[in-house]
Amino acid sequence: MSAKMTRRQLLKAGAGLGALGIAGAKQDGGAEITVGITSNTRPDWSGPENFLKSIREASEVGYHWIETFWPMVNRWEKNPEELTGIMAKLGLKMETVSNGGGMNTRFQDPAQRKEVIADHMRLVRFLRALGCDHLKINCGAKNPGGNTPEIYRHMAETFNELGKRISDVGIQFGIHHHLGNQYETREDVDAIMERTDPQHVHMVLDTGHTTMAGMDPVKLAKDYASRIIEFHMKDTRPENRGGYKGPPLKRGTYNTGDHDLIFFELGKGGVDYAAILTYLNEIEWKGWMTVELDRTATTAKNSSRISKKYLEDVLGLKV
Repeated sequence: MSAKMTRRQLLKAGAGLGALGIAGAKQDGGAEITVGITSNTRPDWSGPENFLKSIREASEVGYHWIETFWPMVNRWEKNPEELTGIMAKLGLKMETVSNGGGMNTRFQDPAQRKEVIADHMRLVRFLRALGCDHLKINCGAKNPGGNTPEIYRHMAETFNELGKRISDVGIQFGIHHHLGNQYETREDVDAIMERTDPQHVHMVLDTGHTTMAGMDPVKLAKDYASRIIEFHMKDTRPENRGGYKGPPLKRGTYNTGDHDLIFFELGKGGVDYAAILTYLNEIEWKGWMTVELDRTATTAKNSSRISKKYLEDVLGLKV
């Protein structure tokens, strides 16, 4: 299916925020962007035991929307009102909760499709109770031997069915590409976007993972603007601008500590954020920009402050 949409269709596709009363900040150039932050930055925001610390510190820095992972908040599955109340006292709301530990992410296995969908619809019910407007997912580990047209077909069939069910309850569904998993490269992105319904299956474009997988996030944003509902915002080294061109990255050998970081606070220079924002303003894009840093060499709170300053002082965004 084509990724191209008219401007009218594009704007309609981004209507989820307003439909749920989530008011994005109208930027001077025309885009309507809501800024959030993830609560999983290692080492000191990582893990369920640090979730409350992470959101308190994010609030102290000046963020208003939180994205997190299922294991961080599943203790509130039966009592989402308590979580909403805790966040409200900090001036926070939940942007979304991604899938995670304990959930079936074998999207490529038709024999497990029923369980995969049931797990994710359970999460969607939680999101609805929290007032979220979209679900962002990660996929599972790489398939042995790599992806094949048959694997892409099975993944797309699962995504289409799941996306339709999620759309039916008023939430948008976005797939996040990630180093080291089955949805990583430009070939993967094109194959899945081509085979899925643009009305029900969207994209979460991670600027850091895109770059380090050899893609140019500016080009990817332009090619798939009509499918993108959220950007994950993290930077890379300046020499990687336009896409990483070094030796293949092996999972478990990068971003494990201060010595091998590949992702950084915004402003490092490896991602051309000005070009991305210029294009989003031109098309009057509407959606989320979520600050995320998998690991920091300082503290998570300090990293979040650095990225917020870049968004406000350099990009002119309202956080």
